[in-house]
Amino acid sequence: MHNLLDPAILFFIFGALAGAVKSNLEVPQPISRFLALYLLMALGLKGGFALAHSGFIVQVATSLGCAVLLAVAVPLLGYSLLRRVLSGFDAAAVAATYGSVSAVTFVTAVQTLENQQVAFGGYMSAAMALMESPAIILAIVFANALRQHPASAMAATSSGASVLALPSSPQRAGVTFGKILHESFTDGAQLLLLGAMLIGILSGDAGKAAMQPFSGDLFKGMLAFFLLDMGLLTARSLPQVRGKSPWLLAYAVLGPLTHASLALGLSALLKVPTGDAILLMVLAASASYIAVPAVMRYAVPEANPSLYFGLSLGITFPLNILFGIPLYSYVAKLVLG
Repeated sequence: MHNLLDPAILFFIFGALAGAVKSNLEVPQPISRFLALYLLMALGLKGGFALAHSGFIVQVATSLGCAVLLAVAVPLLGYSLLRRVLSGFDAAAVAATYGSVSAVTFVTAVQTLENQQVAFGGYMSAAMALMESPAIILAIVFANALRQHPASAMAATSSGASVLALPSSPQRAGVTFGKILHESFTDGAQLLLLGAMLIGILSGDAGKAAMQPFSGDLFKGMLAFFLLDMGLLTARSLPQVRGKSPWLLAYAVLGPLTHASLALGLSALLKVPTGDAILLMVLAASASYIAVPAVMRYAVPEANPSLYFGLSLGITFPLNILFGIPLYSYVAKLVLG
């Protein structure tokens, strides 16, 4: 309940309500873009300052290693399950969406842990960056394999019959790994996050003191403003999930809980600190609604955008923001101490 009374979360709820009643309230796109870039820059700086202070120790390597393992395991698990109810292309796109991460969910979790005075490693910003691309690459692999064997793009319907998934646009001959890797690792948002982190590492404590008014004092207000915009966008995305299969709606709710449980189990096995474990759970449970949809529209045009975008932003994002983050925090503290 305390999480729901946080001003940033309340602004998200307010935005969702304003969107639901079809208010003309909106945040202009350039301002929304600026807020997203600000949050990534501030987060990268915080992570860099923390790494400069702690150094690259075994604990850092363990947490980052868990992040990479989850980034591969989650989309593989998702694809194997989703192929039972979706066409191959749709399954690949949805699995990539849920295998990647939401920066806003992560930023909100970081703010929540800071409010609760729960210690965590600033290097977890690097974990977020590492977890964004593997799911995209795997989706491209799945899609190219389906194009080589069109019969495998068939999906089982609820009645058990098989239907051929017709592409929503002309099929691509295939996308090269080089192009996908280049687009994944030079994406502006991710590049800003990593660049800010490097600057934080190089500038250290002196840089932290100099940037405190920017990356510290302004952070909470900027996050609240951005979550207001996300609330508006969430309300306007809900119509896209109407009429979807109950199995898909269940996946949008239960999938993130399963992914968070995998992260918790891995953290317990490898003795990851509680704060880092909570953030790993949040990252594993989150779903991308910016980076992955943008790439999927280009790389897997056969998939239905309203499916993967509607599920991630209309269902999973608000559930994580309102209930998931406090739940993951509570369970992790209970299990890991």
